[in-house]
Amino acid sequence: MRKTINGRLHVSFVHAHPDASLKSSVDPMGKTRGHKFRSRAGISPVGACEAGVCESGAMDMDAESEDSMGASELLAKLQNPCPEVREYACASISRLVQQKQTIPYFLQKNAVRCLGPLLLDKSLAVRETAAGALRNLSACGGLEVCDDMVSKDVMTPLVALLRECSSGLEASLEPDEKEQHLHKNYVEDIANEAINLLWNLCESSSRAVSLFNKEGCLDLVLRCLKMFSTNIELAISAAYCLQTVTEDNPELLEFFDALSLHVLESAMMSSPITMEYLLLRALVAGTVWNIKSKIPSGSQADTINAVLRIFSETLQVDAGETIIQMKEAEAQRLRETVSEIETEEAIAGLEHAALDEEEMGETPQKAKAKRKDMDFSDLLPPKNEEVKQASALLVAQKTALEVLVNVCSTEDPSDDEWEELSSSDESDLCIENSLCSDSGQLLSPLCLSDEVHSALINNLIPQKVVVKTASPNRTAVDICVKNPSWKLLIKKLNTVQYRALTCLHSILSVLDVECLGGTSALQRLAQHLSEILFSQKEMQEPEEFMEAATSALRALLQTMASHNLSECMSPEQLMSLREAGIHCKNRSVKVNIVSIVGITGSVLAKGTDTAEALKVIGNFLLEVATNDTSLVVAGEALDAIFDVFADGKESEKAATEIKLLQMLKNIQPVFKMKLRKEGKSQCSKDQMCVLDNVKTNLRRFIAYQEAMEKR
Repeated sequence: MRKTINGRLHVSFVHAHPDASLKSSVDPMGKTRGHKFRSRAGISPVGACEAGVCESGAMDMDAESEDSMGASELLAKLQNPCPEVREYACASISRLVQQKQTIPYFLQKNAVRCLGPLLLDKSLAVRETAAGALRNLSACGGLEVCDDMVSKDVMTPLVALLRECSSGLEASLEPDEKEQHLHKNYVEDIANEAINLLWNLCESSSRAVSLFNKEGCLDLVLRCLKMFSTNIELAISAAYCLQTVTEDNPELLEFFDALSLHVLESAMMSSPITMEYLLLRALVAGTVWNIKSKIPSGSQADTINAVLRIFSETLQVDAGETIIQMKEAEAQRLRETVSEIETEEAIAGLEHAALDEEEMGETPQKAKAKRKDMDFSDLLPPKNEEVKQASALLVAQKTALEVLVNVCSTEDPSDDEWEELSSSDESDLCIENSLCSDSGQLLSPLCLSDEVHSALINNLIPQKVVVKTASPNRTAVDICVKNPSWKLLIKKLNTVQYRALTCLHSILSVLDVECLGGTSALQRLAQHLSEILFSQKEMQEPEEFMEAATSALRALLQTMASHNLSECMSPEQLMSLREAGIHCKNRSVKVNIVSIVGITGSVLAKGTDTAEALKVIGNFLLEVATNDTSLVVAGEALDAIFDVFADGKESEKAATEIKLLQMLKNIQPVFKMKLRKEGKSQCSKDQMCVLDNVKTNLRRFIAYQEAMEKR
């Protein structure tokens, strides 16, 4: 199943256009083994809410009257013989479907079948607004709506529209043919809407992907990508679509030939003259990674290195400093604009004084004509070039980090916290419980090919990922907080940090200590992660941050423990983590916290005078194993207990004082009963394998503790 889309919306407004009296403007959008990201993010419309409830574009018509117009009346107007009326209805539907509560009613009235034929309307303006309305319907409706749109055959007119647009894109135009040039730009605008609609459908519907393959849409999208030197917005939309359709789609690979690969190479190697080109390169690099098996074997190493070099260059840019610089550029642009307008008004004033009464009557019209190109609407958030460029950079970095997570992951699908094998009796688990993949083969340990391993190291990917795990630049955040049109960047800044932490977890899972910079680098990294995680007195950060940060710290501590490196967490931090684990409601975060506490306890058990700390850790793990409603979390707590109290004088002393044996005897029948009654409904097949192993180890551990008491 493909993940839901991220609200890429067509923001419609109307103004004069050579083809019609109304025109809709296109605003661009925008931890463990098996943890993969799918291409979900684009440049969201500036000024629009990322949750999918967006501000509409400025409308020349009265918005209140449009809201009062019923869906039935709007759909009826789609059949009106006047193209301006049809376009107005499409633009109105495009705005209304951004309110989710209206979508079911439009679907009941068969809006998809009403709008679909208009993709091939005689009026170009109608085609664009119809595509925009369907785009918004797909973006706001989600998985089920997209599937419904495909079942109602929206792909047939959409593919036909793209074929017609493709012919227009290929046409050669004479520079002095102004009308034809305007026509071509309009075709590119329509193509951009159509590509975004296709992207949304393919991201949410496997049937759409099948039709994409069957109808030969690859060539159509590649033609749009080829426009990157003249229409970067269209090329980026095409790149998003390509990254989506090439994920887990082996059937599509056969359609990639030498010419297709050359198009991707040209876009990937384009000069990053703006942040949008940086985004384009990252998206195309992600596509190339998806189809790497199609690359000739002799070029594999160079191609992989080129992909990771692009990601390295993308991560090299300091997003915080870029935002600061972009804000300064915006301020300078505004100052220059105001200065030009003041100068123009001063000149107009002098002319006004010199003119006679008749000429004075014409001055307002002349002044208005002179200022026409200085319309302040160009300064509104949806057209803020500086915000647009900063947003493109952040999305590019997010994309790079997400693909790097996939680069460092195996092909084995897995669920969430339990992709990793239990640390206790791991070999026994594989033998006794036949922990297998769906193909019947044992899950292999994480490993990288020599080409990927070398490219990661040569391009300094680990170091650059670590830099991105730091909290966002405070000055940049303040700029975004204080300026409404910049606020949308705050979430993007945070997301880059979250993805970097997840990416760091993946990197720690596949690279050895030497490749990570040695033991001293790991200890510095441990201190860095601790500072990030414990920067606030109360750990009430967003769940996404907590999951990513605890996941990274867990992976790091596992690596350090396996090399007998000293712990980095203070007793105060351990207590803070313990409290967070008790009150946390997110299962993934809780599993990570339990694991971190367990790893810390395992290290302490090897030291001296640590019994008191081990008692605290033991009581916490017993409380989780006893009271947590999740079998996965309880199983992780029991697994941690086996590690912490497996050996050592300090752990024996602590175990006796907290009555560990008796507590485990009380837990055993309850755990077995819950596993039998709730296991299959709560857990995946792989999780059940691990939990069965925990059950077996619990029996063995109790027997071991009983033997220890008898000595």
